[in-house]
Amino acid sequence: MRYADAGVNISVADEAKRRIRTMAGRTFRRGVLSSIGGFGALFEIDRKRFRDPILVASADGVGTKLKIAFATGVHSTVGADILNHCVNDILTQGAEPLFFLDYLAMGKLDPRVVEQIIEGMSRAAKQAGCSLIGGETAEMPDFYSAGEYDLAGFIVGAVERKKRLEPRMVRPGDTLLALPSSGLHTNGYSLARKLVFQVARLKADTYVAAIGNKIGAELLKPHRPYWPLLKNILAKGWLSGMAHITGGGITGNLPRVLPRNVRAVIELGSWPVPPVFRYLATLGKMDAGELLSTFNMGAGMILVVPPKYVRKVESELRRRREKFYAIGHIETAAGPAKVTYNGNLSI
Repeated sequence: MRYADAGVNISVADEAKRRIRTMAGRTFRRGVLSSIGGFGALFEIDRKRFRDPILVASADGVGTKLKIAFATGVHSTVGADILNHCVNDILTQGAEPLFFLDYLAMGKLDPRVVEQIIEGMSRAAKQAGCSLIGGETAEMPDFYSAGEYDLAGFIVGAVERKKRLEPRMVRPGDTLLALPSSGLHTNGYSLARKLVFQVARLKADTYVAAIGNKIGAELLKPHRPYWPLLKNILAKGWLSGMAHITGGGITGNLPRVLPRNVRAVIELGSWPVPPVFRYLATLGKMDAGELLSTFNMGAGMILVVPPKYVRKVESELRRRREKFYAIGHIETAAGPAKVTYNGNLSI
């Protein structure tokens, strides 16, 4: 018998890796010391750029958003999703992305699908100034259903020790500025899929007037990257904290960057909620508390800004033509950090 008789085709894997090598090579930045294909990837930190660096690492997956990619046959957006999600995670500690590795596993390798995924990933990497320097592409017969795969990513970045963001830096009186999301990003899809495909019984190509888009296309909107927008603000030291609003929503994520004995007070109605969230809320008859602890509700990243820097941050965001919303503030409160809400969610 041959390996191919068990469902693993080495020649197909080699073709997929050739395509990966070409696209990944276009993302290489200074510091990459090895080409794609070795047993390990090598990267050297630029000591002229970083004098006292701390490495910051994160790993994540795209989750059940992949099911939308399977249904639509569009795979480039999830490639961008995984890289952008990881970039945003380390950004919350002030880190610049350096390099990224992916893990892609399929029941049967399809070079065309692999190419779409890596094309989206490499495009996002180039935008973030992050090098795609390695990973794993695995063919696993009988493990995944036909046409399905799993995708995960691993990122390493660096931040100067004196510039890293820590919860202790946040103080009562700091302002909370929200940057818009592009939609669900990569979280809440298990619930969203249940509501859309089981409760409403829609198909991926169904046009939803309340959203103004086909539901599959709406749910595939890529996860926004915030590093290109915020790197100058971080370099100036104008932030005391930053929260990436992922699974758990504002309720679960904002306290992760706050110290004890403070609370974040959020003014509901102070930012626009995208139509897709209002549509999902209607389908599921969901209350505000459930929505705010599940979805980002249109606030993809929340900046914590000391009073003396608020105007400077706002001016920089306007200069870059970025929308932002003042959604609340930090105040003193006893015990663990938490979020409280005033007003009503506009759904």
